[in-house]
Amino acid sequence: MTRRTDWSGSEDGYGRAADDAENRRGHRGREDSGGPSSSRDGTGPPRTPEEQARAICLRLLTGAARTRSQLADALRKRDIPEDVADAVLSRYVEVGLIDDAAFADAWVESRHHGRGLARRALARELRTKGVESEVIDEAVGRLDSEQEEATARELVERKLRTTRGLDRDKRLRRLAGMLARKGYPQGLALRVVRQALEDEGEDPELLEQWAQD
Repeated sequence: MTRRTDWSGSEDGYGRAADDAENRRGHRGREDSGGPSSSRDGTGPPRTPEEQARAICLRLLTGAARTRSQLADALRKRDIPEDVADAVLSRYVEVGLIDDAAFADAWVESRHHGRGLARRALARELRTKGVESEVIDEAVGRLDSEQEEATARELVERKLRTTRGLDRDKRLRRLAGMLARKGYPQGLALRVVRQALEDEGEDPELLEQWAQD
């Protein structure tokens, strides 16, 4: 799966960019006011809603990459006016501090390879983070069916050892259920599980009967 952006060290990258942006703003603010300002030099709370919004977003982005929707929710909870929040967020999108497409690409790659999640589960997670549907479709579309099936087989292979000693029905239910929880379609899950059990010597006709029931 081709990645849109290199997400390794993303938190550090976002943090450095955020610090640079804040330093530039603070320097301009001191020049404009003729001296240091308590709202900009860290000795007091920000004085305006815009300054508060910037401070909240930069703090959150320094800790981890966030979607625009996540940041908007954070600003709403802090009672930042909607027009101010929208202006600040739009500016951060413009300068690249917020990039939902890059976030979605990195999320798909990390959660698929790290947790073995299938496209359906990945799309569901991205929706909960407020990523737009077309961005989600493009990100999960980079994970093709062959890769998804290969990952399902790897998951079953790892889990197979823990089911040895159980009867056939329990093994089928446990393995297929594991794949279902990770978002794999039922047909794919049953096919992969049946093949794995056949490779261990289970009767393929009995497995087929179970699947049809």
